[in-house]
Amino acid sequence: MATLTEVAQEAGVSPTAVSRYLNNRIDLPPATRARIDAAVAKLDYRPNLLAKRLSTGRAEAIGLVAPEIANPFFAELAAAVESEADRHGYAVYLSSTHGDPDKERDAFRRLSDRHVDGLILMINRPDEGALAAHLAQYRNVVLLDEDIVGVSVPRVVVENEHGAYLATRHLIEAGHTDIALITGPEGLFSVRERYAGFLRAMAEAGLPTRPDWMWFGDYSRDHGFAAATRLLELTDRPTAIVACSDYLAIGILQAFHRAGLSIPKDISLVGFDDMPFAELIDPPLTTIRQPVAEMGRLAFKRLLCVIDKTETVPLTRLPVELIVRRSVSMIEGKAGR
Repeated sequence: MATLTEVAQEAGVSPTAVSRYLNNRIDLPPATRARIDAAVAKLDYRPNLLAKRLSTGRAEAIGLVAPEIANPFFAELAAAVESEADRHGYAVYLSSTHGDPDKERDAFRRLSDRHVDGLILMINRPDEGALAAHLAQYRNVVLLDEDIVGVSVPRVVVENEHGAYLATRHLIEAGHTDIALITGPEGLFSVRERYAGFLRAMAEAGLPTRPDWMWFGDYSRDHGFAAATRLLELTDRPTAIVACSDYLAIGILQAFHRAGLSIPKDISLVGFDDMPFAELIDPPLTTIRQPVAEMGRLAFKRLLCVIDKTETVPLTRLPVELIVRRSVSMIEGKAGR
């Protein structure tokens, strides 16, 4: 097998330059990069990963902890993280915890045992103290999509409050005054913020909110289906629903289709996420777009800064935008309120 020194000789540069270039630790002129790439290809060079780990003290790998991969939102985030990590020469070990505290502890144990250099942590339930206690002990961790009160690790989130405000305001401008909210678990960071955005839009329009039209549960299709089914049992129904995730919206659509009702003819619906399926379903879903690829990319870059002990940003908020499709109908005589 070719050695790093042989690659350096072939490219006409120092072994240190080759090493730093292959590990994305140096910015070289295009001509120099081309010579190193050509030398690597010609000599079929493969780095000795074991020797590299022994010399650097790094695993060149990170852990990615997700509640579940069956949920398209977490799957898309995981793919974005993996793509950015691969670009920097890092492997990604995925742990799907399903909210099991033991599996979450195992992920932190791999970090303490140095099987990985850091963790990107995604959650879908409020923390009762265990995760905050773990995060107080470990430095090389980044929270993605959610936040936990009292922790000091870097976090990458979106403008949840503004997104829910935009969704609710869109329905109000279409003439809707009777609006329900179906959302995730009370106490979860994103749920609190999206709830606040919903309340702000309703208050600005002088509209009341009704407790029997607000449903907290989890960000699942089953919860969306169950909440919509219970709304159908009410004699006084809303004319529109804000669903705080597209996965919830899928369950809501199923419930109304099963009842023989049509969206948006019988009820209007706005989601949150803009998952790839949102424009493919019938009707295409009006929703709030989260920049998922950018979230994953930034989460890895924030973690790399922590690993490298360089300056990082404690909290990053990314913007969201309203994507208008065909799941909202106008109420004649009230639109533009």
